[in-house]
Order: sequence, then structure tokens, then C-alpha cells
Amino acid sequence: MKTIGLIILRSLRQHLLSTTITALSIALAGGLLMSVWVVKVQSQTTFTQVNTGFDAVLGARGSKLQLVLNAIFHLEASPGNLAYSDYEFIKRHPAVKLAVPIAVGDNLRGYRIVGTGPELFSDVEYVPGKKFTFATGTLFNPAAKEAVLGDFVARKLGLHSGDTFHPFHGLIYDENNQHAETYLVTGILAPSNTPADKVIWIPLHGLQTMTGHDPRAATDVSAVLIQLRSPTAGFMLDMLYNKQGNRLTFAYPIGAIMAELFNKIGWFDQVLTLISSLVALVSAGGVLVAIYNSMAARRRDIAILRALGARRRTIFSAIVLEAAAIGLLGMIAAFAAYAVILTGVATVIRNQTGVLLNTWAYNPVMLWAPLGMIALCALGGLLPAWKAYRTDIADNLAPVS
Repeated sequence: MKTIGLIILRSLRQHLLSTTITALSIALAGGLLMSVWVVKVQSQTTFTQVNTGFDAVLGARGSKLQLVLNAIFHLEASPGNLAYSDYEFIKRHPAVKLAVPIAVGDNLRGYRIVGTGPELFSDVEYVPGKKFTFATGTLFNPAAKEAVLGDFVARKLGLHSGDTFHPFHGLIYDENNQHAETYLVTGILAPSNTPADKVIWIPLHGLQTMTGHDPRAATDVSAVLIQLRSPTAGFMLDMLYNKQGNRLTFAYPIGAIMAELFNKIGWFDQVLTLISSLVALVSAGGVLVAIYNSMAARRRDIAILRALGARRRTIFSAIVLEAAAIGLLGMIAAFAAYAVILTGVATVIRNQTGVLLNTWAYNPVMLWAPLGMIALCALGGLLPAWKAYRTDIADNLAPVS
């Protein structure tokens, strides 16, 4: 075994450039494969579990997915408004534990402003056992022009408790559409790693009556976030609004609706996984080519080792293990590539949705991808190993002229 180790070490040193290039290609392939897999799994798990403490969303007639993306994740445009009386009806319904209205339609330099009631912060656990808390300041006064900022948006805009700002009309920032109202920042939320971190929260009435808004819709809300008393209540309200009614949409359950989104884009994950697998296969082929091309220069060395008593199987094993060693070196570097790729992707997702992926949470791919890649490289070493196995001692002992 010591002899095999010395043969491998000498060969890796002797062919340092080709070994480094091949190992780097393996690192890229392995890092890409692990990143694609982890992003796919973590995104699906995280987005189907994030509901910020609510079971369902009630909104205007339209797509359930659009309604959830708008009301829970603060993405997409609102499908429309519903009357305040619709909110009051669902709030009083015996199947509903809590109903929180929201209104959208304004922004501050591209970050969404959402009108809501104080109960969102006082009564809602965004995850079991955790309510929104304040890093600085306090909750807004529902009757005043005051605002509470999520941690992420506060840092991005450089705003602090006591600062003031002017909202802008619409969900897309346009410096020519500034509202006349001035809002005072009364508090900054502590990080929650939910979409709430990238929202500017103001009193519901403040957004409804903002200058430039249609006065006929001054009491309308964009959606109602709902906590149910039991799971069966969700199916009862689904029947009431979606099957018997034709005016409003009841989006329930939120997790299942988000799962549909990932089912729709599942083909994209498959394409990325296929590309990563092909890159891994090409990298393993690179190991084969690198070692095979070096065999001509190594024939005499192999013949000398054979003449000194090294068995054919020793030479064969050394070549296969050399290929595996290159794969091992590549996969060690692959974790660095994985960290860079996944950190970049997680940053983009955080910026767009407010949801934070755990880049170093364990995933089985971190075990089977390195093992699979090393085995694939070892497989690529079989052909040059067989060529070494068949090296004739007498024909190759003469010095190379």
C-alpha cells in the first residue's frame, strides 16, 4: 500500500499542471451540482413553509398563486381590491380565528409600502412561538402618518427610527410620482428572515387615503390574511368562496399553493441538474484523457517498477487510485465553489423575497455528490490503468532517446 501511495504522489507532482486543471474542472462541476440541488430543495422547503403565521388569504377573484405571492411574499401585483364589508364578514365568521387586512399600491424607492393594522404585530406569530419584535423604536399609531420598517429595507435605505420619508405612488419606483404626505419612522423590526423584512409597514387607513388614490376605493383592502380555527374550516371557506361564489378568491392552503409553483418550474430544475451532471461527466472524462495521454511518458517508469518487483495489479491499482485522488482533490475544492455559488444565489433570493436560505444546512447531496464524483473519476482511470497493466517490461526498459 505504501508503494501505491508513493507512485500516486510522484505522478501527481510530475503532472502538476494537468492535475490542477482537471481538479479545478471537477471542483466547478461538483460545486455546481451541489448548489443546484441544495437551492432546489431548500427553496421548495422554505417557500412552502413560509406563511408568516397565516393559513389562508382572501382577495379579489383571480389566481390563487398571484394572491399568495402578493399578500404573503410581497411579490407580483394585487389581483384587485375587495370591499371593507368583505373583510368585516370574514373577520366575524365563526371559522376564522384572526383576520388581518392589508392594502398595497405604493413604494419607497422600489420597496413596497403595505398598509395594515397593529394586530399583525401584536397578535401574530410569524413562526410558532415568535412574534415580530422591534430592534429599535415602537409600533406606529394607527391614526398617525407613521411607519415601521423591516430590518432588510431599513438597512438598504439607510433609514432609522426618527427619520422621515415621502411615499411614491405605484409598486414600481418613479421619482415623478411622489406623494405629498410625510411619514415618520417610529420603529425598525428585528430580523425575522421572512418577507416582512423587506416591507415598509404603515397604518391601513394611511395607505387607503393617500393622495392620488381613487377616493371611491378609500375603504377597500387588497387582501385579508387569515388564521383559521381548524383545517376543516379552510375547506368550508374554500367551498363558500371558490365553488359557490364567483366574486372573491380564497387561497388555501398556502403551502400547497406554493408547491404548485415549484411543480410548474420543476422542468427548469431538471435542466440545471442535467447540465451539472453533464459537466461532471465531462470532468471525469478529463481525468481519463489526462492520465491516458501521460501513459506514453510513463511506460518506462512502469516497466522499471515491474522489473523491481511491482505486480501488475499494484500498477493497475495505483492508476485507478490516482484518478480517484484527482477526484478527491477536486471535490474538496468543490465545497469552496459551492459556498461561492450558493452564497450568491441566497443573496439574490434574500434581496428579492426577504427569505433567507441556510447555505450550510446539511443535505445528503454533500455526501453522495463527492462519493459519486470520486467513483466516476476512478471509473475514468480504468482504461489507462488497463493500458499500464499490459505494459511489456522488455520493450519499455530501454532509455527513451
